[in-house]
Amino acid sequence: MKKFNFRKVLDGLTASSPGGSAGGGGAGGGSAHPGGTAGAAGTPREEIQETLTSDYFQICKTVRHGFPYLPTALAFDPVQKILAIGTRTGAIRILGRPGVDCYCQHESGAAVLQLQFLINEGALVSACADDTLHLWNLRQKRPAILHSLKFNRERITYCHLPFQSKWLYVGTERGNTHIVNIESFILSGYVIMWNKAIELSTKTHPGPVVHLSDSPRDEGKLLIGYENGTVVFWDLRSKRADLRAYYDEAIHSVAWHHEGKQFMCSHSDGSLTLWNLKSPNRPFQTTIPHGKIQRDGKKPESCKPILKVEYKTCKNSEPFVIFSGGLSYDKACRRPSLTIMHGKAITVLEMDHPIVDFLTLCETPYPNEFQEPYAVVVLLEKDLIVVDLTQSNFPIFENPYPIDIHESPVTCTEYFADCPPDLIPVLYSVGAKHKKQGYSNKEWPISGGAWNLGAQTYPEIIITGHADGSVKFWDASAITLQMLYKLKTSKVFEKQKSGEGKATAEIVEEDPFAVQMMYWCPESRIFCVAGVSAYVVVYRFSKHEVNTEIASLEVRLQYEVEDIITPEPEIIPQFPDASSQLPSLKSLSGSTNTVACEGMMKDSIPCLSVKTRPVRMPPGYQADLVIQLVWVDGEPPQQITSLAVNSAYGLVAFGNCNGLAVVDFMQKTVLLSMGTLELYGSSDPYQRQPRSPRKSKQFAAGLTELSDSPVSLELERCKSPTSDHVNGHCTSPTSQSCSSGKRLSSADVSKANRRGPGRPPFRKAQSAACMEISLPVTTEENRENSFSRSRSSSVSSIDRDSKESITALYFMESFARKNDSAVSPCLWVGTGLGMVLILSLNLPASDDLRQSEPVMVSPSGTVLTLKGAVLTFACLDCTGTLIHPPYEVWRDPHSADDGEKTRKRKLVMHSPSSSQDMGDHQFAVICSEKQAKVFSLPSQTCLYVHNITETSFLLQADVVTLCNSVCLACFCANGHIMTLSLPSLRPLLDINYLPVTDMRIARTFCFSNEGQALYLSSPTEIQRLTYSQEMCDNLQDMLGDLFTPVETPEAQNRGFLKGLFGGSGQAFDREELFGEATAGKASRSLAQHIPGSGGIEGVRGAAGGVIGDLTRARIALDERGQKLGELDERTASMMASAEAFSKHAHEVMLKYKDKKWYQF
Repeated sequence: MKKFNFRKVLDGLTASSPGGSAGGGGAGGGSAHPGGTAGAAGTPREEIQETLTSDYFQICKTVRHGFPYLPTALAFDPVQKILAIGTRTGAIRILGRPGVDCYCQHESGAAVLQLQFLINEGALVSACADDTLHLWNLRQKRPAILHSLKFNRERITYCHLPFQSKWLYVGTERGNTHIVNIESFILSGYVIMWNKAIELSTKTHPGPVVHLSDSPRDEGKLLIGYENGTVVFWDLRSKRADLRAYYDEAIHSVAWHHEGKQFMCSHSDGSLTLWNLKSPNRPFQTTIPHGKIQRDGKKPESCKPILKVEYKTCKNSEPFVIFSGGLSYDKACRRPSLTIMHGKAITVLEMDHPIVDFLTLCETPYPNEFQEPYAVVVLLEKDLIVVDLTQSNFPIFENPYPIDIHESPVTCTEYFADCPPDLIPVLYSVGAKHKKQGYSNKEWPISGGAWNLGAQTYPEIIITGHADGSVKFWDASAITLQMLYKLKTSKVFEKQKSGEGKATAEIVEEDPFAVQMMYWCPESRIFCVAGVSAYVVVYRFSKHEVNTEIASLEVRLQYEVEDIITPEPEIIPQFPDASSQLPSLKSLSGSTNTVACEGMMKDSIPCLSVKTRPVRMPPGYQADLVIQLVWVDGEPPQQITSLAVNSAYGLVAFGNCNGLAVVDFMQKTVLLSMGTLELYGSSDPYQRQPRSPRKSKQFAAGLTELSDSPVSLELERCKSPTSDHVNGHCTSPTSQSCSSGKRLSSADVSKANRRGPGRPPFRKAQSAACMEISLPVTTEENRENSFSRSRSSSVSSIDRDSKESITALYFMESFARKNDSAVSPCLWVGTGLGMVLILSLNLPASDDLRQSEPVMVSPSGTVLTLKGAVLTFACLDCTGTLIHPPYEVWRDPHSADDGEKTRKRKLVMHSPSSSQDMGDHQFAVICSEKQAKVFSLPSQTCLYVHNITETSFLLQADVVTLCNSVCLACFCANGHIMTLSLPSLRPLLDINYLPVTDMRIARTFCFSNEGQALYLSSPTEIQRLTYSQEMCDNLQDMLGDLFTPVETPEAQNRGFLKGLFGGSGQAFDREELFGEATAGKASRSLAQHIPGSGGIEGVRGAAGGVIGDLTRARIALDERGQKLGELDERTASMMASAEAFSKHAHEVMLKYKDKKWYQF
């Protein structure tokens, strides 16, 4: 490979290519080669062998983590020990041992009303709100529907499937009970009509069926509970009611004693009634457990309804009565609770969220044995807890599932696949010290299924930022999720006292500590957080506890076009030597003791107060520096839109819609803080109109609601980044703001330019990068270079406003100028108008001088252009290998045994994977929300351009590694996921996969290496997906098995006398009673059978190789046998009819044999 030839060719092209000026290939490149990859004539593409092709890419969902959103139903298989949860959105989550976690979705999206396992059969029945029953096959890793049955005329209210039965009882809103054959999923002709079940003398309808169960003593008897308080004990054989019980309060649930002689009902007045089958006229016991006993002996006062009761017996102790609800009305503040009555002891367990359902886990699946309950699973609206019943204090089990992702709403996510392997044990060791005590010492009871590690071995970490300021680090290796470590970023600030009379400086009332952006360098373990209240916190990792003060900086900046000529504010440096070190700075930080008094304009105060006393910091991430933007002349600081950190340089950079700040976190000084326009200086490509004087208060972006009536535009802004937005509004990758409205005509521009500074500038409706954020102003420096390109046609004229947000930042060893012969430290800056600026960083020559000598930041004069807001940067070396930014190898800042020699910083200045000699040129990959470009450096020639989308815009773009190569992955607002090859930008994948139904997806979607990606599919769940063909192929091996072969426990020997006197001696044959031969066929209009896709299709994914072939062969044989059976039946029926015909013919012949013709 001849590198010198490549350089000469590229430089020779500079003059001849259509985009040969400093912004090489900007608008010109895009127009010269519309809609695709464009190489300048003569570019020797063969120099770089791109290994990735479209065969490497395929998209599929891998696994969903977190708590099922809006749960509605719960079921447990006591033999397989797996749990199923149904939701309001039609989803089912099936959980077993840690690692066994399966997500299924009903296509209809109808809410799941009830779930019933076919115990130890590897199947599950779901009843949905669209009155459809579904049978799921769980004997494959991805469950599929085998049959569905849709009821047309009646609404399903309750289902019951007896243990080891193939007949499902279905109760309806009309009060009727139907019976479904589980194997064929066809209705039996046997129906229990409501008017037959109740007494003829009853004048009113009993209401919907709320309970169905067969008697533990006799399977031929069915207990039917109706809503109005009627209970009917139905004899299935004789088709009549054995007994009826009436109560004047509505029934919510019914539970049997295992002997089958008594049952308990829970009612709407908070009462429990216990009934004996021998005397059904009235309950032999009525209690209102939480009702106050009246002094005059009257009935206790009624309470809230008891929504569910379970009555479980024990061989060696009193029975357990467990119920939800039933609390007294006078305790309005009481939290939802579960009550456990055991003998005379009553324990009330208060819950944090409303109870959706609960189940008692028992040792036996047989209803007619002592139940021996050992735990209660309680499904809450936002949590799942399991209570240990074997200990008298009823502790809860420690939950091994990652169901607390939403403990505080997730506001942002980061995903790191293939990260350094030592990080997971290190984070786990510091996180394990904060674990809570007081859990049950028993094993987690939901332990079914099987899971193995699979072939994927690289470590993965997911980081979630939350509304309360917390940050959680998760181990996401091998498609599992386990929390490693939790960091509370709010601890660096003083708590805001509620009820303070004076005006506060907060710009957000709700969630002032919400995490907006995160930046993590896994190698150096530097972690940086940008919060919604316009602050940045830099954290360093240490294994040692430390007690120290938190260093803080305040940045006072304001920028408007007409303000350039106003007198500059005086310098009030935070650090005594700052002014001497940084002669170019005009404004640094406001005085920390400036206080906003009531009635006066807020000025020079930050939104939050950093703790000034020494703070104890436990091992883990410890705050190194807090940087806050301050109020300026009554204007709040604006939210941060971009953030980058580099540990080798010791710098953090952040920007918002007014400008950029660069801070040295080693010396704790501000190096640069200026408006975006000042970064251009004389080379500003746009003619901007000055803004009019201030007319209205400016609100923080994304935090308040504004409407712009003169321009008939509306800006919908959320109170905090936690709230969700609905599809239809324009989403922005750089903010939580979202705008909707018509595109502005040129006539509207004059109106728009008259807006006060509080009114945000608008881009056209389908664009994304407009954020209203104000960063404070500093200096203007002399800059070289001039830029005089015409403005891109894709940006509407309204953009000529002075606001231009900083949307992307990237520290890199790169060529800052055209004539550079060697790489140097640079900061790449991308803006909302598609401008790319390169800042040169002048670092001290030696490590010894780094703490004392100033770092100089100066614009290089280089300006490149793209259409739309810039999203991401990357650099490739001359072989097409990704160059990682330099970093400092982690060392513990508080280690006691470090000598002077080991204290020296160890810097890695290039990627270990690339060659030592990075060559004499680089490829710069830049992607905006509209297009991607690849430039050759230092010549700045645009080699390739690809217009990704015209009608939509990108929400997320990242340069990622896959199969030892590199590509550009993009997620578009129209739902498309795309990948492009590098450096040639050939489209490799483009699938319309994920409609952006709300802002949550746009805000949390992120790509990672090795074909991994994730987003928040609901407020409580993370959905992971892969765009790698190899991962899709190996996914079956990585998923857990839901069904494992387990022998059903044997029923206990009931003894001779019990068998003789207790229970029915007569065996009950359901097949004989409900089968077509006896009961006939059900009306066709009543329910419609729909075959599912869980047969052959389910098997295709169920197993690879021989097992799959065997399964397919078995199913084919079953189908063949079924057809042969049908043929046999038809033949038999034809023979029977032939015999009947022969018999009738013979009888006719005998009848008329001796008669003459005239006697007929």
